[in-house]
Amino acid sequence: MKKVRTYQRKDRPGWYISWRENGKERKRAFPSKHLAEHYARIKYTELNSETLRIMVDLPWAELKAEYLRTYDVRQLEKSSKYQATNTLRLFEAVNGPVGSQNISQGVIDVFILERAKDVGEWTLNKDISNIRAFLRWGQKRRYISRDLEVEKVKATPRIVVSLKDAQVKNLLISARQRSEIWYVRVLLAITTGLRAEDIENIQVGDIDIENHSLISRSKKTRRIMETRPLHSSLIPILTRYVGELPDGQTKLLDRDTNTWKKWKKIRTRAGLPDLRFRDLRSVFSTALQAQDVPLSVVQNLLEHSSRIDTEALHERQSLTGPRRRTVADWTLARLRGWHNRSL
Repeated sequence: MKKVRTYQRKDRPGWYISWRENGKERKRAFPSKHLAEHYARIKYTELNSETLRIMVDLPWAELKAEYLRTYDVRQLEKSSKYQATNTLRLFEAVNGPVGSQNISQGVIDVFILERAKDVGEWTLNKDISNIRAFLRWGQKRRYISRDLEVEKVKATPRIVVSLKDAQVKNLLISARQRSEIWYVRVLLAITTGLRAEDIENIQVGDIDIENHSLISRSKKTRRIMETRPLHSSLIPILTRYVGELPDGQTKLLDRDTNTWKKWKKIRTRAGLPDLRFRDLRSVFSTALQAQDVPLSVVQNLLEHSSRIDTEALHERQSLTGPRRRTVADWTLARLRGWHNRSL
């Protein structure tokens, strides 16, 4: 930004302004301070015309539509666009269809306070993240003021679930009572640490029976692990399961889909009514932690994009009680061998 300075001289009356233009210093004298400051503002706008663009006031409908279109242009996940759409819908329900120039700090604060009455801290922080992304986008395009600040609320750390042997076995029994598909689904979640959506995307051709591994594709991080290790005890189960699949089926888990209602029945029958499917990743992680597997290996297997996420997960798990051996422990020998080969 080019500056314009207003000042007085001791040896001469009046007021002066100075600025640099085309590599040279320019000056101009005025009889009063008011005129000097007035001309300084005009000159400042002229010198920074390329930077100080006029703010554009867009109606809410156009502002929201243009922002959501960027998700399609950048080819982001549909789930991300859905979350942003839902947050903007809630924002409109609280504040009404405000124009871009009417989005002020007070409007943002009202939304956060009203939303906090209905949801918990973690859900509120997701909405705040979506609003921050929306504001940054609008500020870059001169739709929204740059003077807005939005900070996440301080949330209580979630306690990571650590299951005992009997609980894990009951869960597997309950899943098998539902179907063989669900049994394989839960078993893969416990022994590989994969996310639910990544398990659903496993293809039959991704299973390498001979090398005891599979190819995993992370939908969240968009990374591919071509040799994710599988324990030898899993191979007979997968071999029998794949052999019984209908001819032409390409997806490993294609029929009995993973829905919240089905999972609720399975976990309730196992005596774990509050267990989330994502908690099965912590069962796998707990087994690695108990055997002091290097943090870099744990990060790679859990497909964390940041080492900080893995360290935080380990730290929270250490507070849940003494280290327990789970049925996932028998994967460790294979994991250590894979780690040694990767060095």
